[in-house]
Amino acid sequence: MKNTFLLPLPALALLVLVAAPVGAQDRIYRCGNEYTNNANQAKERGCKLVEGGNITVVEGMRSASASGAAAAPKLSSSPPSAPRVSPNDQRARDADARAILESELRKAEARHAELVKEYNNGAPERNALDLRNTQRYAERTAEIKANLARSESDIAGIKRELARLPSP
Repeated sequence: MKNTFLLPLPALALLVLVAAPVGAQDRIYRCGNEYTNNANQAKERGCKLVEGGNITVVEGMRSASASGAAAAPKLSSSPPSAPRVSPNDQRARDADARAILESELRKAEARHAELVKEYNNGAPERNALDLRNTQRYAERTAEIKANLARSESDIAGIKRELARLPSP
């Protein structure tokens, strides 16, 4: 009797996959910021062969200029259909925005001063409820501390917004 060795189907499929030559990706050449798999073009342009690992290139948007040079970025952030504002109107709007932000800053600083006074360096005054419940006192102290941090963050944010506005 002849001794034959039969592989189960999944093992046979795995063996075929492992033994199959790897030819899924051609050689890739890098030409500056461009990649190509055309060997003739790469040789003409003096491109370098990229070795080690697969490469995925996602092509970006092409420039509209005919010369191929990058187009200058638009400075305006508004759509072309947006109405134009005269420089005097814009100065008035900026002055209004500054006045509003300065008012908000004064309110935030006043609220912050109240919180600092109430926090009393981590020992706020105890009220009747705090005397009976020490846990409530600890929670109230933590809440005041969190409000102080939020208040400082608000003040810093308003100051950043003021710094972004053109000077009057």
